[in-house]
Amino acid sequence: MKLNISDPKSAKTYSVDADEKTSLNLLGKKMKDEVELSFITPGLKAVITGGSDKDGFPMHPTVDSEFRKKLLLKGGVGFKPKKKGERKRKKVAGRIISQNIQQVNLKIVSGDTKVLVEKYTKVKEEKKEDDK
Repeated sequence: MKLNISDPKSAKTYSVDADEKTSLNLLGKKMKDEVELSFITPGLKAVITGGSDKDGFPMHPTVDSEFRKKLLLKGGVGFKPKKKGERKRKKVAGRIISQNIQQVNLKIVSGDTKVLVEKYTKVKEEKKEDDK
């Protein structure tokens, strides 16, 4: 499972590959639930803001299940209308995290983010040095 952790204070997003143990802690959680990210640093808390399943269908906040469902959407998550009043039936994933969810988006609420900066920004700096 991939975690995209955003820090609103610094306006940066960090991509973290979660192992199976960390993934199990997130199973059964819903969107807008607060989660403790103790595997990164103690005291770091985040809110689940969204995600997508293994086939790329986005998690929708109104579908209260683990499964996919077809909804008639007029805009928002999963559909961007091109014309005024346009609606379309689209398939979206439920808001509960299950084994099928491959990517989870998180927003940091409280805690020290210095560890995120130290651990997960070195990869980008090393790539820039290799390109030179």
